[in-house]
Amino acid sequence: MTVRAKIYRLLDSESLESASQRMRGLEVVINLIGIVLVSVGTLEALSPNARAIAAFITGVVAFLFFVEYLTRLWVAPEAPHSATATSTNSRIRWAFSIGGIIDLLAIIPALAAASGSARLGAESASVFVLLWVLKLATRVAGVKLIGRVIRNERSSLAAVAALFLIVLFSAATIAHWLEAESQPQHFGSIPTSLWWAVVTLTTTGYGDAVPVSALGRMLGGLVMLCGISVLALLSGILANGFAEELRRREFVRIWDLVARVPFFSDVGAIAIADIVSRLRSRSFPAGATVIREGETGDSMFFLVNGTVMVRRGLFSKLLYEGQFFGEMALLDRKPRTADVTTQTPCTVLVLNVADFYHLAGQQPGLVSAIEAEAKRRRMTSVDTTTC
Repeated sequence: MTVRAKIYRLLDSESLESASQRMRGLEVVINLIGIVLVSVGTLEALSPNARAIAAFITGVVAFLFFVEYLTRLWVAPEAPHSATATSTNSRIRWAFSIGGIIDLLAIIPALAAASGSARLGAESASVFVLLWVLKLATRVAGVKLIGRVIRNERSSLAAVAALFLIVLFSAATIAHWLEAESQPQHFGSIPTSLWWAVVTLTTTGYGDAVPVSALGRMLGGLVMLCGISVLALLSGILANGFAEELRRREFVRIWDLVARVPFFSDVGAIAIADIVSRLRSRSFPAGATVIREGETGDSMFFLVNGTVMVRRGLFSKLLYEGQFFGEMALLDRKPRTADVTTQTPCTVLVLNVADFYHLAGQQPGLVSAIEAEAKRRRMTSVDTTTC
C-alpha cells in the first residue's frame, strides 16, 4: 500500500479503523478550539495580551486547516469512485464538492491572521466562524447519520411538515378573524398572526401575543394540543429512523467482521444473516483482560484481528485471528477455567449465552463445529486453557 493510500485511509470519514477514528476525534477537537477562541476573541473585556494569544492560536488552527486541505487534495485520487478517473480530474471533483469548498473557505482566516495584525486576524476569523461550524459538521459522524435518517424518512417527514403547515396557517387565519379588532398590532393580518401561531404550535409560549377573547383562548388551547401531537409524531419518526439506520449500519459492520473469520466461511448467507444479528463487536487495547479465571461464563468470543494469550497455571497458548475462545464455559455451564489477555489491540465478536443456545436450535451445524473444537481442546492439556 502506498503512502498516499495510507493517508487516505487515515483521513477517510467512513473508515472504522482505530487510527482513523482517533484522527477524526483530533480534527473535531482542533475545530472546537478554533470556534471557542474566535468566540472568546469577540469579548470587549478581553485584555490585549489575551486577545493576541487567542488570535495567534486561531491562526494556527486555520494553518492546520490549510495543511489538511492540501493533504486531502493530494489523496483525492485514492477515493473508490476515482478509480477510473485521472488524478487531476479526481482532485478537481473533490475541490468542487461541498466538503472541498467548505474546507477551502475554512482556511481563509489564515490569510487574515498572516496580515500582521492580530486584531484583524481575530475579527476576520469571526466572519468565518460559521464556516468552521460547517466544517465541524463534515467531520462529526453523527451529522452524517442525521442526513441519512432525513433522506430515508423524507416521505414521512414531508407528511408531518405538511400537517404542521396546515395547522399553522389555519390557526393564524382563525386567530386573525377572532382577535384582529381587539389586538390589531398582533393579529391585524394573517402574516402577523403567524408569529403567534408558530410560538403556540411549538408550545414555546413567549407571551408577547396572547388571545384575549374566549374563542381566541379556546383556539390557543387547541393549537397547543395539536402542536404536542405534531411534535410527538415528528419525534417518533426520527427516533424510529435513527434506530433503523443504526441497526443497518451495525449489521453491515458486523457482517464485514464476520467475513474475516474463517470459521464462518462455509456457512450460507441465510445462516450468516442469523448469526450477524446476534453478534456484537468489541475492541480491546493491548494488555486488556478479556476473560478472568473463575468468573461466570456468559459469552464466547471470535477473534477478528489481533492476538490473545490464554493462560492456566503453567500452560499458555496464543490464539490468532479467526480463532475463538470462551466456548467451554457455555457448553459446560461452569466458571471460566483460564485467563485471556490481549497481546495486541484486538477486535472480537461476542456471542452471549442466550444467543448461543438460540443458534443451537437454528444452526445446529455451526454449534456442532464449536462443540467438536471444544472436544478436541479437552483432549489436549494445553488447549484446555481456552476456557
